[in-house]
Amino acid sequence: MDWLQVVVLALVQGVSEFLPVSSSAHLILVPVLTEWQDQGLAFDVALHLGSLLAVVVYFRAELWQMMTSCVSALKGQRVDRDARLAGWVIIATLPVCTVGFLMRDVVSEYMRSPLIIGVSLIVFGLWLGYADWQKRGVRSEYQLTLTDTLWIGGAQALALIPGTSRSGVTMTAALMLGMSREGAARFSFLLSIPVIVLAGGLEAIELIGQPNPVDGPAMLVGTLLSGLSAYACIHFFLALIKRLGMQPFVLYRVLFGAWLLWFFHG
Repeated sequence: MDWLQVVVLALVQGVSEFLPVSSSAHLILVPVLTEWQDQGLAFDVALHLGSLLAVVVYFRAELWQMMTSCVSALKGQRVDRDARLAGWVIIATLPVCTVGFLMRDVVSEYMRSPLIIGVSLIVFGLWLGYADWQKRGVRSEYQLTLTDTLWIGGAQALALIPGTSRSGVTMTAALMLGMSREGAARFSFLLSIPVIVLAGGLEAIELIGQPNPVDGPAMLVGTLLSGLSAYACIHFFLALIKRLGMQPFVLYRVLFGAWLLWFFHG
């Protein structure tokens, strides 16, 4: 890979991973639109590592409190709101793990076309817009119930369809259940941690034993750029939705999806 490709892919991954616009759609389409060669599995792992580091660092205080509360609960102490939130994150991750394991080959072989991506961007974008427009909830991530968690976890499994957006569909479900914009976004970001760990872990396992050489400098730069851009994205997104809501992202999804359908099937 040349350095332009490294920078573009890292920024695309970092910016789109946590926005409700589908990072997978953008990463699939970059080589299609640029005719670049596939970046390879090792570089994908590096990009996901950058995104993971960003969300862990951003929510470090919350994650530490969740971890210490879980340890206290295991010792027989009271289950507080942080331990309960950690449990909700785990439970909401189970559906996407199960469906992803069963449908991984189907998704990778048959569902990565620009047509599917374009339709998914539009349909799930409009659903996000409806949820944000109709619902004005006030509940935070600490006020979730088991039923809420199962609904959000089930919605997250839909993100295996390219163009859906994992963050977008989980925020949509959370908004429909009466959560605030900030609460929906923060829970979605916390949910990204086990998903990225599991997805990156599977890619890393596949990488073991492959004879292809690894471009160390490119992977390092990709990890750093992906992480820095993802951290900035989380910060500014949480500030933006307080004032403007989800509608700018809905408009972007609809326009982008319509362009894809016109460009590839017009």
